[in-house]
Amino acid sequence: MKISNEVTNLFKIEYPIIQAGMVWVSGWKLASAVSNNGGVGLIGAGSMKPELLREHIRNCINATDKPFGVNIPLLRGDAEKLVNVTIEENVKIVFTSAGHPGKFIDILKKNDITVVHVVPSLKFAKKAESVGCDAIVGEGVEAGGHNGADEITTFCLIPELVDSLNIPVIAAGGIADGRGILAALSLGAEGVQIGTRFAATVESSAHPNYKKTLLEARENDTVLILKKVGLTRVIKNRFSDSAVQLEQSGSRKEELLNLLGEKREQLGIFEGDLNNGMIEAGQGIGQIDKILTVKELFKKLITELENSFQSLKNEIT
Repeated sequence: MKISNEVTNLFKIEYPIIQAGMVWVSGWKLASAVSNNGGVGLIGAGSMKPELLREHIRNCINATDKPFGVNIPLLRGDAEKLVNVTIEENVKIVFTSAGHPGKFIDILKKNDITVVHVVPSLKFAKKAESVGCDAIVGEGVEAGGHNGADEITTFCLIPELVDSLNIPVIAAGGIADGRGILAALSLGAEGVQIGTRFAATVESSAHPNYKKTLLEARENDTVLILKKVGLTRVIKNRFSDSAVQLEQSGSRKEELLNLLGEKREQLGIFEGDLNNGMIEAGQGIGQIDKILTVKELFKKLITELENSFQSLKNEIT
């Protein structure tokens, strides 16, 4: 199947599939494998110090001659250093999140970098467009990890963004197979960003315990927590139960931050503590039944997309 649209042209890729820049998951091995198979792989800088990011970028350059990028959460205290490393290493694609992209847009564009910002609502999408972003990722509340406070679903968010913006829209949140890709394209998106399904691959740097949990969990095994400090979708466990109990008891923001601490994501995703860690995952986990290589996953996604498209064509007369 050949797909040619604004996103494939923007990134010069074969398929409009972007792998999300997930903390403790998206290192150079995953990013390079995704790029080598026709998509855009993103190194997740959110769990890296600047020099570690530099190391991952250089390893990725050695592993692929295809386009890849870096995801940078802008609320990090060292975001400027992460941006500088990305520029110094001549990366030409940057996805930003968790903050206002206008802070770094000038220096990124000055260095001929394609900039995409992740948003949970139309309000933030318009801000991203107004400062000069080349595209946006509209991420519905089905997504794993950090979400927008308004809890807008992908199916509702994407059409509104497509109708209101003049830049390409990439859909994210709950997309885990080829049917989801076709649905997103049908809603007007020019591409998709997939997170949790790529986390459950051989090349993902997540702990085996985390990957095993993704296989075993169903769509009702996630919960939204930490609404006062940053809405996050995680798989239910002892930590999430404690967070829910605190929130229901009317606890203050400071108490929730104290429970969260500094390393819950690392503990759950990278170190494999399934009781006390934050096990971030999207509602698409119910569609994950096997740990695949990235190559196998791409073949599966494209085959499912082709079959779904043909089936739909046969039903519409």
